Order: sequence, then structure tokens, then C-alpha cells
Amino acid sequence: MPCSKERGALVRIPSLAMLAVVLFAAPSASQTPAAAPPVPPLTLTTTAFPDGGVIPVKYTQAAEQVSPALSWTNVPAGTQSFVLHMRDPDVARNKTTEDQVHWLVWGIPGTATGMAEGQPKGPTLPDGSRQISASGEVYRGPGAPATGPLHHYTFELFALDTKVDVPAGADAWVTRTAVYAAMQGHILGKAVYVGLFRRPPAR
Repeated sequence: MPCSKERGALVRIPSLAMLAVVLFAAPSASQTPAAAPPVPPLTLTTTAFPDGGVIPVKYTQAAEQVSPALSWTNVPAGTQSFVLHMRDPDVARNKTTEDQVHWLVWGIPGTATGMAEGQPKGPTLPDGSRQISASGEVYRGPGAPATGPLHHYTFELFALDTKVDVPAGADAWVTRTAVYAAMQGHILGKAVYVGLFRRPPAR
């Protein structure tokens, strides 16, 4: 290392290589920017029954067949609409691989944070969304027979970056296929909630 004298003292002069190391050294851990916290996932809930729990008879074909109240949080940024799909994966339609359509609601406004209990019958709901099921333009409650196993009624909520404008058809499965096709490439988030049910044994 080159040296020079200053007032009789020996002073070491740093080389260019050493200066480069000092100037371009990586920042310390305390200087490194903190990573952004992960974005929480879209979450679907209901107070009617716990996730993975038994669905009360009130919401099924064994009683009033009222749709449960649903709510959701952590909506992804840019959400324009929602699609809600209730299905029974334990039932195949006419010996096909298509499972049961218990409720399909699309065109739910992106500003919505839930659905009230007891949605009315009809092609269009109060918020402007459309509905259909295997029973028609209405919520179809769980109806697994008492003699079989518990069925897994699965509620799926999709957050979309677009509005799905699909007309309701006479067939719930055809309509579901059309809605799913329109959703492709537009899903920002998905939440799932499951309830179990089979009819109470006859007395």
C-alpha cells in the first residue's frame, strides 16, 4: 500500500481497489428494506355452521331450505364482481362426472361483502346478480339421503377482475359451464367453505 509522510507520521494511502470495496459494499441488514407483508387470502365464512361442520336442518331440503347468510373478507384489489357456487361433489349427474349444482350466483357486485340469509326465488336477486340451481332459479339446499354417508356441500367464492354477463339457461349445468368459461383468466382469488349433511332418519 502506498505511503506518505505528514508531520513526521507515516500515513497509508488506500489503493483504488480498496476504495471500490468501501464505496460499493452491500448495505447492512439494518439498511435492507423490509419485505412487504403477504396479502391475506380471500376468506368466506358463515355463522350458520362451522367450516367442516354439520349444516343445520333449517338450510336443507329436510326443512325450510333457507339459504345461509354468507360473508367474505380480504377482497383482492381490482375485484369487479363475485361468483358463488355451491356444489355437492358426492353426487354425479345421470352417471356423468358432473356434480350437483346446488346454487350458482354470478354478477355479484364487487363492492359486496356478503349475502343475507334467505335469498328470494327468481332469476335476479336484489343486488342484480343472477342465480340458478338444479331446482331452478332458487337456492337448492342439501338433501343427502339418511341411509348414506354425509355429503360435502362445498361453497366456492371467486373474486373476478371483470363482470360476467352470462344469461341464465334452462339447464343449470349448461349455465355453469358458460359462467366458468367466462371466468377463465379473470380469477383474482378463491375461497372455500364446506358443510356436511345427510337427512335425519325417519321417526
